[in-house]
Order: sequence, then structure tokens, then C-alpha cells
Amino acid sequence: MTKVIIGIAANQHYQKNQEFFDQQFTYSPQGFIDGIHQAGGVPILLPISDPELASSYIATIDKLLLAGGQDVSPILYGEEPDPKLGATSMERDAFEMALIKEAIKQNKPILAVCRGTQLLNVTLGGTLYQDLSYYENWTVKHDMFPTVPDFGLHSITVKGDSSLAAILGEKNQVNSYHHQALKDLAESLVPIAWSTDEVIEAVESRDRSHKILGVQWHPELTHKNDPKEQRLFDYFVQEF
Repeated sequence: MTKVIIGIAANQHYQKNQEFFDQQFTYSPQGFIDGIHQAGGVPILLPISDPELASSYIATIDKLLLAGGQDVSPILYGEEPDPKLGATSMERDAFEMALIKEAIKQNKPILAVCRGTQLLNVTLGGTLYQDLSYYENWTVKHDMFPTVPDFGLHSITVKGDSSLAAILGEKNQVNSYHHQALKDLAESLVPIAWSTDEVIEAVESRDRSHKILGVQWHPELTHKNDPKEQRLFDYFVQEF
């Protein structure tokens, strides 16, 4: 039986690291690898590259997974960088935006996680809160630091007729490790989950023929402790 190939958009380590002789290296959190393996898929890393290569990368995979990481550059949605903005990587933003556009063009399913969901929204025309302190209804802790985010921190409500409700149910606990959030949602996306302070926690494509699912939390950190989070990987690999 042919295995499903999952392309994980990889990050790049820029900071000094003596164990690697201060060389940059390409990586993905191990939880994505393990979750995909457990679901029966074959993960491969897509290193940050020239956006012109996106078409070739997408053509070699069955589905695309966008991981977490740096803040998305606000220049991409028409704003100047705020003093509370974290580290950004325009090189990564540009390449992953090209991957998203190509995945949609080639009709390849997309699962986006945390930063991946934020970049997905920006790529499709939406905007972000550069920091949650600018969200007027902010009442829930969305950054677990310094607690290790390997269990659920806050609750979410999931839209009953969404693909996510069939996986998690209409109420669930999720971990949380972000200081930015979706602001103006892209017209092609619909919200399908919210925290109690109404921060958007998950989105899917308005056009059901485009298989797109984005979550704001990190299932790769909880899938070993929470079977529901592993089911998210199972669904992506086996059914989506």
C-alpha cells in the first residue's frame, strides 16, 4: 500500500550553536515526525528555499504541513513592526507563502499549526494582532511559558458542523504557546473554534473543495498524552 507523503515546511536555526560549529541547520519539531509516523504517513522536510521552487516541492508530496516558529512579518499585511513583535524571518515567510499558494493551486491538503495558521491567514489576505495585548477582549492566558506545553491549558469551543468537531468534539482543552493571533480573517477562511475570550483557535476553507485546516495550538506537543490530538494527525494523513 502506497504511503501518504507529508511535506513539513521546515525551520532554520540561525543562532550560534557550538555543537554544530555555529552552522545553520534545518529542523522540524520531533512531535510532527512522530505524529505523522504514528498515523501511517511518511514525513519529509521541505527546507527554506527560493519561492520559485515551491511548485516542484509541492508536486513531490501528497499533503503540506505548516509548523510553528517565528512571528509573521507585519510588512506582509501592511503594518509597521510593533515594539512587541518577536523574531521574524522574511525568507521563511516568502517560501512558505509560495508553498501555500502552490498547494492550493495543485489541490494538495494543508494542515497549519500556530504560526502556520497565522501565515495561512496572511497569505490569503487576512491580518494579525502583532501582540495579544492589542486584543481588547484578552482574558485567557495564551502563552504557557514557563510551563511545558505538553497538556491542555485552556478550553475551546468547536463549531459543531466542522471537520474539527468530529475529531475533538465541541469542547476540548488545548495547549497554548503564542502571543500573536488572527485579527481580520481572510475571506476564503471560516473560523471553527474559539477560546472563551473569543480568540480564533481554528479555521478551515470556506470552499470545501480546498482541504485546509488550521489550528492555533500545538498538537505535536500533546499527541502522546492526548489521543484526541493524535487523531488530528490520523485524520490529516488518512482521511483529509
